[in-house]
Amino acid sequence: MGPSALHPSAHVDSFARDNLPPRALWPEFRFDEALRYPARLNCAVALLDAMVARGFGEREAIVTPKRRLSYAGLLAEVNRIAWVLRDDLHLVAGNRVLIRGYNDATTAALWLATVKAGCIAVTTMPMLRAKELAEIITSARINAAVCDARLAGELESAGERCAVPFARALFGTSEPDGLEARMRRRRYAFEGVATASDDVCTIAFTSGTTGKPKGTAHFHRDVLAVCDTFAAAHVRAVPQDRFCGTPPLAFTFGLGGLLLFPLRAGASTLLLETSAPETLLGAIDEYRATVCFAAPVAYRAMAALRNRFDLGSLRTCVSAGEALPIATRSAWQDATGLRLIDGIGSTEMLHVFIAASGDAIRPGATGMTVPGYIAAVLDDEGCELGPGTVGHLAVKGPTGCRYLADDRQRDYVRFGWNITGDAYLRDEEGYFWFQSRTDDMIVSAGYNIAGPEIESALLAHPSVAECAVVGIPDAERGALVTAFVVLQPGERADETTVRTLQDFVKATIAPYKYPRRVHFVGALPRTESGKLQRFKLRASAVVSA
Repeated sequence: MGPSALHPSAHVDSFARDNLPPRALWPEFRFDEALRYPARLNCAVALLDAMVARGFGEREAIVTPKRRLSYAGLLAEVNRIAWVLRDDLHLVAGNRVLIRGYNDATTAALWLATVKAGCIAVTTMPMLRAKELAEIITSARINAAVCDARLAGELESAGERCAVPFARALFGTSEPDGLEARMRRRRYAFEGVATASDDVCTIAFTSGTTGKPKGTAHFHRDVLAVCDTFAAAHVRAVPQDRFCGTPPLAFTFGLGGLLLFPLRAGASTLLLETSAPETLLGAIDEYRATVCFAAPVAYRAMAALRNRFDLGSLRTCVSAGEALPIATRSAWQDATGLRLIDGIGSTEMLHVFIAASGDAIRPGATGMTVPGYIAAVLDDEGCELGPGTVGHLAVKGPTGCRYLADDRQRDYVRFGWNITGDAYLRDEEGYFWFQSRTDDMIVSAGYNIAGPEIESALLAHPSVAECAVVGIPDAERGALVTAFVVLQPGERADETTVRTLQDFVKATIAPYKYPRRVHFVGALPRTESGKLQRFKLRASAVVSA
């Protein structure tokens, strides 16, 4: 299907479609009969309005420690926000809206309202700093930002760095121009924009190995496809379920697991602003959650605290974001009696495409392809490798990588496949076994962290002459962000300097990216041509650990 075959867009602002990669660089898409959606589709309407029309209006949709929203109540809130976006912020279909908030009812409603109004949601993590926000604002050409008042400082600083102005509104404030005050002046009814199924509805950003963020464009049909593939095959939610978990709504793992999947099933979701292990366990106990989404590091920490809480309501637990160690799987199963559903997904693919659940679980293996997807292990030339041979994991299905105006599309999509950057082998039964990353991305505690971005932050400190950042294996976090630093002459290589550099990184970029271990060295290992030999740093870090 070439670009001319795309359905007529409902977007007045054509920025997103104009900046999709050339069709020749798209992966091959595959659509089973159940995944063929109508030409006109607004996924927010399908997830919310349609559920109310089916009789779910009085059922709980969103639960937080502060409030509860039924499906009808959520719909009314979404409609009022949509009117604010259109009439107060003067947005038109196709405009991009940056959403900055914690996991709460307003952030969820904002995502749905943005999409229902025909705009494009760009949700960002609360931890992002001004530098990172400015890169996203510039890359996605943000037209408006709606932000939790508690997070406004970094957004204001980001705005000062951006050449293009954008409208702003705050929520969680009693000010007369705040979102809540504006919503009170709006009507309950709002007719969703009749978007095309292949109109972009969300742009999710992921860091590249260089640290420069990549915007991944996803269509309305993609949102329903991940609900109707992985969630349908492995989560198997029913209206009585209550979802919970640790990932931010800004992560596609969290967006699916904590908003899209429960709404598609007529279930409810428990949203928590903070997801420390003890907090989440207490919430599962109090609110009787049944489905949990979290990274392996969270399950490992929760397993150690499990005896203090009643987790009898849980029936399904999903792990993704990084490889699941067998020890973590065993610890959680011993503590709860529940077998973790392991899965691999990516921001580029929107959600999980390989997983296993129930009796199909093989400890140590990620799983088999999710119905609707196919996967293979390829060599460097794109030829499929046989069982037991390590190569590049490649995937095709109803979703796929479409970077927004980014030359790195050629790296992720090759030979018609999505090449994930993971080294895998496939066994005789068709199970896929993770081996390592094939690039310099560090995957730690479920977060993708680019070493060069941390290096840039460290080099901005006057004490640092040179540095390099790598990930080393770690039982708790999967990989530990480790920095090798050459100090300027006269600087002290001590614990005080370590803490100073760590705090400096936390203040410069998102705090979760800071180097948890710092080694001071006299020089960095390089080839005769000057290329940094990161493999030597990884080896020395493991030896000295």
